[in-house]
Amino acid sequence: MNVMTPKFGLGASVLRKEDDAFIRGAGNYTDDETRPGLLHAVVVRSPHAHARFTIADLEAARSAPGVRLILTHEDVADLGDLPCLAPIKPADGMPFAPRNAPVLCRDVVQHVGDAVAFVVADSAVEARDAAELVEVDYDPLPAVADIAGARAEGAVIASEGSADNLATRLYEGNKAAAEAAFAAAAHVSEITLVQNRLVCNYMETRSAIGEYTEPRYTLTTGSQGVHGMRNALAGRVLKIDNDQLRVVTRDVGGGFGTKAFLYREHALVLVAARRLGQPVKWTADRTDHFVSDAHGRDNIVTGRMAMDENGRFTALSIDLAANLGAYASQYGPMIPWFGMSMATGLYDIPAIDVECRAYYTNTVPVDAYRGAGRPEAAYMIERLVDQCALDLGVDRVELRRRNFIRGNQLPYRTAFGRLYDTGDFAGHLDEALRRSGWADFETRREAAKADGKLRGIGLAAYVEACAFPGSEPAYVELTPEGRVELKIGTQSNGQGHATAYAQFVAEELKLDYDMIDVRQGDTDDTPTGGGTGGSRSIPLGAVSVRRASQALADKLKKLAADELEAAVADIELDGGTARIVGTDRSIDFAALAAAAKSDADRKATGEFKQEEATYPNGTHVCEVEIDPETGATHIVAYTIVDDFGVTVNPMLLAGQIHGGVAQGIGQALIENAVYDGEGQLVTASFMDYAMPRAEDLPNFDFRTRNVPSTTNALGIKGAGEAGTIGAAPAVMNAVADALRPAGVEHIDMPATPLRVWEALQAAH
Repeated sequence: MNVMTPKFGLGASVLRKEDDAFIRGAGNYTDDETRPGLLHAVVVRSPHAHARFTIADLEAARSAPGVRLILTHEDVADLGDLPCLAPIKPADGMPFAPRNAPVLCRDVVQHVGDAVAFVVADSAVEARDAAELVEVDYDPLPAVADIAGARAEGAVIASEGSADNLATRLYEGNKAAAEAAFAAAAHVSEITLVQNRLVCNYMETRSAIGEYTEPRYTLTTGSQGVHGMRNALAGRVLKIDNDQLRVVTRDVGGGFGTKAFLYREHALVLVAARRLGQPVKWTADRTDHFVSDAHGRDNIVTGRMAMDENGRFTALSIDLAANLGAYASQYGPMIPWFGMSMATGLYDIPAIDVECRAYYTNTVPVDAYRGAGRPEAAYMIERLVDQCALDLGVDRVELRRRNFIRGNQLPYRTAFGRLYDTGDFAGHLDEALRRSGWADFETRREAAKADGKLRGIGLAAYVEACAFPGSEPAYVELTPEGRVELKIGTQSNGQGHATAYAQFVAEELKLDYDMIDVRQGDTDDTPTGGGTGGSRSIPLGAVSVRRASQALADKLKKLAADELEAAVADIELDGGTARIVGTDRSIDFAALAAAAKSDADRKATGEFKQEEATYPNGTHVCEVEIDPETGATHIVAYTIVDDFGVTVNPMLLAGQIHGGVAQGIGQALIENAVYDGEGQLVTASFMDYAMPRAEDLPNFDFRTRNVPSTTNALGIKGAGEAGTIGAAPAVMNAVADALRPAGVEHIDMPATPLRVWEALQAAH
């Protein structure tokens, strides 16, 4: 039976409401905004990774044309540090005392780009010129920039006064059970992998406008959620009540986790605005972004798998070392542990033994970046499973099938305590293999070999946790013009929330979605909001939107019944009117709004509270061809079969998956943030840091094979980070498969042409 989807409702491929404005250049990003009397600011940043410093002279800068204010540490000493909000429990039971970043450094800088002073002037050019006149005397100190150096015996200490660089040690599992399983194992496989450091590089760099009108501050900035930012900035840094700070976010040109955090400039523009009595804007240039916005990934992991004589997995041991950077960023210390909680993947592994040690270094702090630990976990387990198959001499697909969680085991609680509710893991694996032509691959490999090329194919079967326990209330209102306004505390960063949410409103009210206005990003609009992250917006927010819309529909029918003197059961909504079924008697929404006796008659709230995470999963298959003369890797085919429970909008979903896979491919083959031995970021611009382009990406064969979630009220599992989670292991398993016949036994990300070529030369 064919299932029809509504014109604008759940399951429809509705074109994005947002795009008309963006295509016409009518978007409203923070740096687009202006104010009467707007001043501009620049941050003076450290050129050293670790140094004592004194500000020798400010007079030349203060007397420069247009300069209004220069802030140093003494001017903001009453402010709190940027808080670390990571809820972690160290393994040794000792309290975790995070090293927090000051708003401006007092006498020591801890990484290149650390903030020393804040210069405000009439124009951005004048502020920049004056910043160059701030005389700072630096006394360089030894620096450490990587995990190997931070944990080495006799290591350079990243911060004076510390005994070592260890920030915290985390543990999860049953050590005794795991050790017993390894002792009894017929086979043990091991792999050590590097998770390369990444720079987020959203299209829109950060910007912030600060305003002050007694007794309230207003911060306008691109973010992933205004409420969390307000709470941390007001309570922890400014030390004021939440109601004294309004945070506003307009359009946002990409977030990927990195715009969820509180940064120094958020406080500095507010302090400067209060002192000067004028609004103050700061906008990052791309170098600011490279040296001040939180980086992603950067860890080293060793995974060991115990297996019985039949190749069944019996225990998993993980040793993880993570680089936190110079300070404990907002959620940084919990990201490695959080990711490893998904490290068993889709496999039935009874026992685990996981230890994570996090280290401080003299580098930009590291925090959540698209996937927030789950890409690292999927990469570890899928590379390890391929290694297990290689060591056992068995087919890598068969080994996965042998160890997958079976359907009759669902719901299944992992050794980490994660509760997978639904899925057909072997099903999406089989479909991905069929669609990718896996069975015929060797024919293609031989054809490539005859052409002097190396061909490889790899797969990754992934699972992630998202839409975590909690809620996201939605508020709908019929306006006097007969439109419907939705307010909600998530924040679109380009995902298409205005479209997706409008689909749910349109379906319940039978209203053209062009008559629906979606408002996010203002702490004065909604009392609470969880923001956007962890693929939570649609699984949580959309259910609340539907419930609020249903409640509003009921109220409108009652209003219409009173006005038309009919029974509520006889009223239907259609196209912005309410009519008596089977007649031409109707009343439009504007008249209904006018007929409302109180605001409550035309407003409704909906809230869905979720008690457990959802678990999207799927299989990615990647096929590559490598030119051994240059080391260049070309992705010739990419197949994705995903289980997202329920698809809200196929077009939006495809966009999310394509973008996520592009970022995973970027990490696997192209991107890499590199520090030298003195802590200098040598990849601090697009001249040195490579980003994936259209020519680096294949055409994607993307399909869904959905099994609705029982955790979520609509069966939705979430999709925003899935592409990134599945991509890197699929790509690198393909690269390894291509290189293995040439004698290359191991290669780490990124598999750049130079690295591939060097590995081939070493093997020869």
